[in-house]
Amino acid sequence: MGVLRQELDSMVRCVFLLSVTDRKYRVRLLHDAVIGNSWRTKDGKRKVTDRDMVDLSSRLHGWTQNVYAFGCSFIHLSAFHDYSERDPFDSLTLEDRRDIARYPRHYHGVVMDQTTKLREVAFVLPAVFEKISANLECYVRDLEAGQTWSPERAGACVRYSSALLRIRARH
Repeated sequence: MGVLRQELDSMVRCVFLLSVTDRKYRVRLLHDAVIGNSWRTKDGKRKVTDRDMVDLSSRLHGWTQNVYAFGCSFIHLSAFHDYSERDPFDSLTLEDRRDIARYPRHYHGVVMDQTTKLREVAFVLPAVFEKISANLECYVRDLEAGQTWSPERAGACVRYSSALLRIRARH
């Protein structure tokens, strides 16, 4: 789960960078990332937070917030670390379970309900990882090509990630 969350973290950063239309500001953010500086807003008055980036990505990809929050539970010390003994789904609210269930059903055909256990859906986690990775690859290519975010480009990344997953499945 930790690696999945790291990949998602990279993806939301790429989405944020693609949303920046001012090339000089984008270059500044990239430079700051490479040298280890925190990202700041264009006016420099405050830090760009993970919340800022996740919120932006969630507006573009509805599933981002849920995967990010769930992944954080495995990154930060929590009851989720003991998942071999206690199922993390047991500690979720009914609303959180419904939110989490919606995306595996929509994207991966996995049906979950309020009694589903993590071990019952663990098999889908590699597919979730592949989807995030494929989106990330597409966004990195867009950044390298100097693209900015647009709904049309988002559709291209979704088509690209689906095609990439089919190609990877064959090998």
